[in-house]
Amino acid sequence: MSEILSYISFAILLVLFIFFLIIIIGWRKIIKTIINKTSKIIFTDSYQENLLELMPGLRHMGVQHVLENMLRAETGDMLHRPLGSSKNWPHLDEITFIPAQTDPFPVSGKTEVDVRVVIGPKAKKPLKLEIPMMVSGMAYGIALSEEVRMALTKAANQTGTAINSGEGGVLPEELAEADKFILQVSKTEWSKEEDKFKKAKMVEIKLGQGALMGMGTNISPENLTGRAREVMGLEENERAIVHEHFFEKQTKQDLKELVADIRKNTKGVPVGVKMGAGGRLEEDIDNVLEMGVDYISIDGGQAATLGGPPILEDDFGIPTLHAVVRAASHLEKRKMKNKVSLVVSGGLFTPGHFLKVLALGADAVYVGSALLFTVAHNQTHHALPFEPPTQVVWNEGKFKDKFEAEKGGDAAKKFLTASTEEIKEGLRAMGKSSLKELTKEDLVSYDHLTAKMIGIPFSFQPLDSKQHKKKK
Repeated sequence: MSEILSYISFAILLVLFIFFLIIIIGWRKIIKTIINKTSKIIFTDSYQENLLELMPGLRHMGVQHVLENMLRAETGDMLHRPLGSSKNWPHLDEITFIPAQTDPFPVSGKTEVDVRVVIGPKAKKPLKLEIPMMVSGMAYGIALSEEVRMALTKAANQTGTAINSGEGGVLPEELAEADKFILQVSKTEWSKEEDKFKKAKMVEIKLGQGALMGMGTNISPENLTGRAREVMGLEENERAIVHEHFFEKQTKQDLKELVADIRKNTKGVPVGVKMGAGGRLEEDIDNVLEMGVDYISIDGGQAATLGGPPILEDDFGIPTLHAVVRAASHLEKRKMKNKVSLVVSGGLFTPGHFLKVLALGADAVYVGSALLFTVAHNQTHHALPFEPPTQVVWNEGKFKDKFEAEKGGDAAKKFLTASTEEIKEGLRAMGKSSLKELTKEDLVSYDHLTAKMIGIPFSFQPLDSKQHKKKK
């Protein structure tokens, strides 16, 4: 038997040797043959039969639209695209900061800069943060794995910020470990237990979000497995349902009473709402102000989620830039600017994005997708090159068991720390030693429409220094 195997092995090696020998000796001829045949097909076939037809087709529809339509044709089901909209929304790139160089001067790099913020200043127990970035509500089970949630909790603790539970289950370990835990109250049957409200340093009622608006979801047992089902209190074959309403025949009065009940049971921590930014933003803000909230979280159109219908991600909502400008302006108009905090999210990936949104009137920002990738930045090799890197972080990801919480927490902490240092450096460059000194008067735009709509100088025109100082 061993002799037969030896002969077979020798035969295989001989064939491989001959194959590679042919390639080495005749590679020029092989390539020439391929090019000749390919050229003949491309240059002689009619356009309707030509492979080149694909080029104008893809340019006409776009690669993503073609691929997504193929997926629709394959399943007949509504698509759930991960990580939000990919359209080119108007954003923050056209805005820049005004540097201090002659009057005033920049602040010394040795000077410590105060970037602490307070959310819900009128609440009995305001939420005090060391940095103006918070970990967004990326849900355990529905989205993230247990290990990733614990890694983000560690990062939040080490940087003095808060972590939002999202609408998934709440891990007992996370609840015990988190220093500044934000409980998101969603349209679900789970995560409503008394111990969770007692531990919360802030409570967020989720009315909607940028990638899904006010719609819910229905998750099959096959797409939600493991310990998450136990944490969420789901039976073996029970579907996880996120509803569209908190109450049957829901009214604004119902929500007002919900805010009051939560405030009473949590003994004074800030109670707020999260909603997707839409065309009736001012009306939505007025409605939630009537509910007596301490803060409002606005999620712009660039927001992401584990998976949402492309029609909701691409064709609903307004850009984050438009949302923060309108929301801050309306709170100022209602004389609520220093009473009700504004938290903004959606497409904010860099320290520059964070600082610009703060300058435009936000009190803090939620960071989601940026942390999703940085928490696993040195662990994505487990999934690549054949699977997307998020397969390391999702609860249903193929490589979630490879994720190391200790390494992930350290990476997320470093990202938040580095971002904070860049924000401080940016403030120093503007001649400021505190985030409280920052306003939209520190901004210009090289896009005329953007400058006009925000009410900041257009960079092609000289700045009226006297008027500028008067405003400041």
